Amino acid sequence: MSNLMRIIYTGKNFLGWDDETYRAVLAWETGKRSARDCSDAELERMVRYMRSQGFAPVASHGKKPNVAAGRKAMVSKMEALLAEANRPWSYLDGIIKRMLGEVKPLAWLNDNQVRKVLQMLIIDAKRHGRL
Repeated sequence: MSNLMRIIYTGKNFLGWDDETYRAVLAWETGKRSARDCSDAELERMVRYMRSQGFAPVASHGKKPNVAAGRKAMVSKMEALLAEANRPWSYLDGIIKRMLGEVKPLAWLNDNQVRKVLQMLIIDAKRHGRL
């Protein structure tokens, strides 16, 4: 499935269109009843129409790191704190660099280092009134 088709299906859900509405709009914009039959130019036209209706695709904030089982709870808490602050996972790179003097993936840190990163996120949340 192309990236444009993913954006269109996300937009369909965002706009709350049922299948009948979606297919009617697709037929109106492209002359086709299935996104699979559309060219890239037609898909781009559909995305432009969806944006005119209020759909705004959001940028991804990155992927949750895969860590050892013992650290999954801490990483889930970090994920919640980052989401609350509307920050990407890459925000942790700055914290880790300040803490260790170099950037390392979160998965490479030991338990104490992961705990310290979590504590720094909690302090940041309290400082900005999110906790």
